[in-house]
Amino acid sequence: MTTTSAPTSATPSRSRRVIAISLAIIAALVAAFFVFANLYADFLWYDQLGFDSVLITQWIARVTMFVVGFLGMAVPVWLAIQLAYRLRPVYARLSSQLDRYQEVVEPLRRLAMWGIPIFFGFFAGFAASAQWETTWLWLNGVATSTTDPEFGLDTGFYLFAMPFYSALVGFLSAVLLVCLLVTALVSYLYGSVRVGQRELRISKAARIQLAVIAGLYLLVQAASLWLDRYKTLVEPGDRITGPGYTGVNAIIPGQTILAIAAVFVALLFFVTAVIGRWRFPLIGTALLVVSAIVLGIGYPWVVNTFQVQPNRLALEKPYYQRNVDMTHEAYGVDDLDKQDFQAVTDAEAGQLREDAATTAQVRIMDPAIISPNVRQLEQFRGYYQFADPLDVDRYDIDGVSQDTVVSVRELDLDELGAAADWQNSTVVYTHGYGLVVAKGNDRTGDGDPVFLERGIPASGFLSDQEDFQPRVYFGEYSPTYSIVGAPEGTEPVELDYPTGGDSGGETKTTFEGNGGPSLGSVFNRLIYALKFQAEQILFSDYVNSDSQILYDRDPLTRVQKAAPYLTLDSDPYPSVVDGRIVWIVDGYTLSANYPYSSTVSLASAISDSSNPAPRFALDDINYIRNSVKATVDAYDGSVKLYAWDDEDPLLQAWQNVYPSTVLPISEMSGELMGHVRYPTDLFKVQRTVLGVYHVDDATSFFQSDNRWQTPNDPQADQQLQPPYYLTMQMPGQESPTYSMFTSFIPSSTTGNARNVLMGYLAVDSNAGSEAGKKAEDYGKLRMLVIDADTTVPGPGQVQNTFNSDPLVSSQINLLKQGQSEVQNGNLLTLPVGGGLLYVQPVFVQSSGATKLPKLQKVLVSFGDDIAFEDTLSEALDTLFGGDSGATAGDDDVTPTPGPTPEPTDPAEPTDPAEPTVPSDEYEAALQDAQEAMVARDAALQAGDLAAFAEADEQLTAAVERLIELGAQGE
Repeated sequence: MTTTSAPTSATPSRSRRVIAISLAIIAALVAAFFVFANLYADFLWYDQLGFDSVLITQWIARVTMFVVGFLGMAVPVWLAIQLAYRLRPVYARLSSQLDRYQEVVEPLRRLAMWGIPIFFGFFAGFAASAQWETTWLWLNGVATSTTDPEFGLDTGFYLFAMPFYSALVGFLSAVLLVCLLVTALVSYLYGSVRVGQRELRISKAARIQLAVIAGLYLLVQAASLWLDRYKTLVEPGDRITGPGYTGVNAIIPGQTILAIAAVFVALLFFVTAVIGRWRFPLIGTALLVVSAIVLGIGYPWVVNTFQVQPNRLALEKPYYQRNVDMTHEAYGVDDLDKQDFQAVTDAEAGQLREDAATTAQVRIMDPAIISPNVRQLEQFRGYYQFADPLDVDRYDIDGVSQDTVVSVRELDLDELGAAADWQNSTVVYTHGYGLVVAKGNDRTGDGDPVFLERGIPASGFLSDQEDFQPRVYFGEYSPTYSIVGAPEGTEPVELDYPTGGDSGGETKTTFEGNGGPSLGSVFNRLIYALKFQAEQILFSDYVNSDSQILYDRDPLTRVQKAAPYLTLDSDPYPSVVDGRIVWIVDGYTLSANYPYSSTVSLASAISDSSNPAPRFALDDINYIRNSVKATVDAYDGSVKLYAWDDEDPLLQAWQNVYPSTVLPISEMSGELMGHVRYPTDLFKVQRTVLGVYHVDDATSFFQSDNRWQTPNDPQADQQLQPPYYLTMQMPGQESPTYSMFTSFIPSSTTGNARNVLMGYLAVDSNAGSEAGKKAEDYGKLRMLVIDADTTVPGPGQVQNTFNSDPLVSSQINLLKQGQSEVQNGNLLTLPVGGGLLYVQPVFVQSSGATKLPKLQKVLVSFGDDIAFEDTLSEALDTLFGGDSGATAGDDDVTPTPGPTPEPTDPAEPTDPAEPTVPSDEYEAALQDAQEAMVARDAALQAGDLAAFAEADEQLTAAVERLIELGAQGE
């Protein structure tokens, strides 16, 4: 018989272990270097911008909170496991099932006793790190001058302390729950807790540990219940935010009782830890649960059902008034200037004489339409582009304020096509050039904008200034990154601007500012080669000792990184200040913890036809302030933050967190003050609030008989009409000022609201021109409450009147002949002539690939009267009996003759040498065209294509006849 020994198992060779360990170390070092490279690149960016303290503060705060969170969870959990294990009964008789569990667990015991605390510690650390802003605000919070009407606490408690206490209570609850669970698990595994034969046995040590942890947990819940009393002041209810009669008289007292009861039950658990009897704490816990149901649900239901609902106004009125007052305060509408307005609806000659200064600045160049026109006239090369829509601003020209439409000429690297290699995209095409400025209230004879600043090289009233800098390295469409700069005497490689015709030369330049981190060292090149995954940064000869890398160039991105606590306005706009193109950005401080203030969805409030709904980290808010005005230099990217509202407590707290990053308003130059304006998004939020809260007393609020809403944009029916900036004079003002306005129509939950005006809101948007000092009336909200006895058509109704008027329709159809399209511009509403005047420019453009919208006509309406003429001045004169008494900005314009016919008045004398158009024949053709249009629309709605085609032929014939008659009259 032969036997063979079992083969000896192979042992991994020492060299394999060394290789495996070495590879693991190398991989860890590579991963660590990538993390370091990213952090170091961030530091270089912040350091160059001068906001390195912001990044360092965040790093310190996050690391500190991670450590606190990690230790705050890991240490108690580790202690709980250690105590439960060390105090286990040594000679306990275990069941066979527990023996098997221990056989499985015991080899992993040491790993588990350290691994479990570390595992939970990491989760807690990351969660705590995410709460660093809440903690730092609590540490740096300030007192306010306002107290809440229920507890009399400073509102700073709700803004700063309450969120922190809420987060702390939640963290402690999680720690104690985990400790309770691991204690129970370890005690069960090692026999301290035994279940069997309908009996639960707990050792003394486990009893003490479990009872103490349970008692501590109930103490934390008592603190949570006590804190919930204050939270009721910021929680939305049925009608208001904050507690009403039921909340004050049932919910808050109930929470107080429950908090005290929880303390007593916690004491019973501590007693159990000493005497060993579980009956009393368990009974106390059961009674606490029952009490929570009775006091938290049952009693409030009884009070609400049998007291409040039958007597709602009488009982709720004081609390509704609290909500109205605190909402006004939180949204900055408490100083609203309201006045009743009995609108005039009859148009008479000379009616606009007292409003001549307003009509002179009416904007007829719609920034949402003329962008293609500006691009065609000012693009010069395919690699330039302009914003769409354009921005609006105003400039002081020869002592007169001029409303303007503006846009920066930026790069569009997508147009380079095959030429968009790394060298062209990074070191050649690095910046845009110049600012285009056009009058908002004027046009050329051809319907084009009247430019005040234009061209390459730049020419106009801005470039005539000394030291004007037209180059735009930082903008909304700048390349992802560019490498600029070179030693003095080096031949420039950056394209500055093209010269000559299509085959002309190019002017080159070299960036001379301080706009980005240096690439002078090989190490920095390696860092950014890794960041942008571009080896060319490391090896290109165009990268030299003086090179800088420009990135994160969008003005919103730069301001957001410099001031991460701000929510930024969605509409940054360019201006020229002291010879430099700068982007002006409005920053807001927000909160959802202002007592008794109603909540508004920020995304919904600012969403309209000009701005699709964005997303925000904090969307549901009940407090907002325009606390900071920021500027970003378009040449070197430098960011300056100015404390616009230095009384805002949130800004004061953040200034304590980030000291020396925000400049006082006294540092703002007079020229900069002349270009900042009341921010769009803040005004949108305020108009949303005022749709409900334009009332001042609780009775009106309760009855809800006068709620308003913003009308839909007539050009985008499912989206709200945006507010507009205009220089105008509101009733009661002494002179026109740069303002923003919106209108209101009755609110409807079913979508069937009457489209008639109920209110008109404007805000003074001119901050003045004195350095470091706001104009006295800046931010003044003025509301016209339109008398209910006077019916003033709303924007939708006016647009419908324009579209259905026979004469207007026929002339619009003439404008559409051939390959033309007609676009209606923004429908503006002006409080002039004792009533409300509507103005809408009408543009015509080709339906082909090349879009060049030209202003051809202007529609105006006052009351039930409308006019449709070539210029605004002519339209106003026609509307107001032949002489409006005022002129518009296009008063001197002689439009280029177009195809639009003008019917001749038979009573008007004509030149006998010229043929006249037969009035009856013209009117008949016009009537035929109108009837054909109606028939065509009806056939289209009915789906009858044959009838549609027949009516379309009739319409074409009628329009051709109108053109023929018009030609006979020339």
